[in-house]
Formats: sequence, C-alpha cells, structure tokens
Amino acid sequence: MKWMIYGANGYTGELIARQAVKEGMAPVLAGRSAEAIERLGEELECETRVFSLSFDQAKQELADIDLVLHCAGPFADTSQTMVEACLASKTHYLDITGEIEVFEYIHSKKRVKLAQEAGVLLCSGVGFDVIPTDCVARKLKELMPDATTLALGFSAAAGISRGTMKTAIRGLGSSSAERKDGKLSPFPLGAKRRRIDFGRGKKTAIAIPWGDVSTAYYTTGVPNITTWVPVPPVYAYGARLLSWFGPILGSDAVQGKLLRYVDEHVSGPDESKRGRSSTYVWGEATNEEGRKVIVRIKTASTYAFTVYGALEVVKRLISAKPVIPGSFTPAMLFGSHFIEEIEGSSSFVVDEVRL
Repeated sequence: MKWMIYGANGYTGELIARQAVKEGMAPVLAGRSAEAIERLGEELECETRVFSLSFDQAKQELADIDLVLHCAGPFADTSQTMVEACLASKTHYLDITGEIEVFEYIHSKKRVKLAQEAGVLLCSGVGFDVIPTDCVARKLKELMPDATTLALGFSAAAGISRGTMKTAIRGLGSSSAERKDGKLSPFPLGAKRRRIDFGRGKKTAIAIPWGDVSTAYYTTGVPNITTWVPVPPVYAYGARLLSWFGPILGSDAVQGKLLRYVDEHVSGPDESKRGRSSTYVWGEATNEEGRKVIVRIKTASTYAFTVYGALEVVKRLISAKPVIPGSFTPAMLFGSHFIEEIEGSSSFVVDEVRL
C-alpha cells in the first residue's frame, strides 16, 4: 500500500513519521504548512504533499493513496472532511483522536454503510487514544460476558503536546460525559469522584469525557460506561467549580487567548521524558449479580505508545489481504491482546472480587 501521514508537521505526526522511516517505511508526508512539510520530507527523504482540508483538494490528493493516518487535530474540526474524502477516493482511514464526537461520527450507521459500500476501513483512535483502554474494555468483556457496567481509566505522567492542549481547551466550555443505558449522557465535570488503584496505590479520580465512553460501547456492547483519571483532591473539587464557568471559558474571547498562549508556550514532552515515563491503565467490569473483575496493564508513555500503536496498526493493514471494510475500533480489529504486543507494554493483570 501507498500510505500517507497527514499532519506530519505536528508534534505527534512528526514523531510517527520519524519512527516510520527509522523502521524502513516510506510514508507520504502531508499537511497544511508547506515550509514545515517540505523541510521534514527533505530530511527524511520522503515524498511530500501540501494541501488544506477542503473536500475537493483532499479527494484529489488521496486519489493514489491506499491508506491515510490522520494526525492533524483538533479532530472535531478536521476529521469529517478527511473521512468523506477517503470514502470518495476509496482510501482507508485511521486517526489518533480521543474525541467522542469523532468516534460517534465514524460509527454512525450511515458512515458504516458508506464505508462498506466503498470498500474502505475506518478506524479512529489508533494511538494512546484509545488502544489501551479499548483493549482493556474488550478483555473485561471476555472475562465477564454479562457485564452491565464498565469503568475505564489511566494514570499518565508525561507532558502534553500543543495539539492535545488545544483540544482540552476547546472542551472547557462543555461538560463531562458517560454512557448510560446505551446513550451518551452529559454531567458536570467533577461531579463524579471515586478512589481508584490504577497500579500504584489508590488515588482520587474524577470522571472525564474520554473517548471510550463512545468506543468501548461499540467494542463490547456494555450499556453503562465511565472513564476516569487521577487528580489531586483539591483539583477534583476545583473541576466542579470550573464547570460552573463553562459559558465564560467556552467564549470566543477566552478561547482565543488560551489558544494563543498554547501556540507561544507549549511544545510537548521531549524524547527523554517520553522514554522514562510509563502509563498505568485500569478497567473494571461489574454484572448485575455483584461480581466484579478488574484488569490492569502498564504501557509506554502516552506519546511513545501513540507512535508504536499507530505504526503497528498501519503495518498490519498494509500486510492484510484483504482489508475488511466498515467502521471499527482498534480492539474490534485486533482483539484484546493487541495492547500486549505493542512495544513498552506489560501483560494483563486480572483481579476478581465480590461486592
């Protein structure tokens, strides 16, 4: 297959491009910034293309591309055009998003049907968002087929990139979310708190609108899903206070100032920090009889995992004959143990308890 990294000039896109070339792969490097893309292409000796995400231009540039790994966020702004262009050009689509609205778009009945008719595979979340938690969700479903509730989460220590920070800022004016009786349900950020042992002792955690609120439902069919991260106790209460100011934080004026600050001051964790950090992933399934199963696993740092995970998905699809068309999550494609096969990951640790 001839494949492309779109957004190769961004923080994560460049990391993936460099690792791909290091492993002997030859991606087409593409994005909107001519200077950055051409400079990177020259350094890595890769073909380059510069184009904006208008449907007509993207469709034209993807005409000879078999697979695109979309890395240009915020994905709520960019993914739909790229998906539609991929469907039109019969190009398989991957991205590294963690945004619920993107997952819902990809897995809508209309998109599933269009992908099957076009012979195209659509798979969002092939990085840390959401491979580890998606695989944990599928593992829990395998261990407890009658599970009615899933709780998923992670504890990460590495820093944050400019693109991820911008996505977080755009969400300041919105609420958290959970899957309740099969439907997405909003609630105030900070309203749900609990103590969780992610793998390094119990910590205070809050429920956040992580992508698995969407993806884990399609992977497992479990109707009730929450997603969690640890925070200092004062932050847990602060998040609740922050939600009261949602309309202000979501205003154009405040958003503009925060986004400009990110452009000027945020770059992302360096190689040393990525290399020495680990991430602890946790999941819990409960059934109606009061049985509970807990799964934990340790992975590489979030950005290092995204590089390894995304490239592993690309490599498997490049060698797959034929690729099955439709809309999938990573664990739907490769199973629960996919995470254990990615560099830097440990093996699952399973605990079973009764309530």
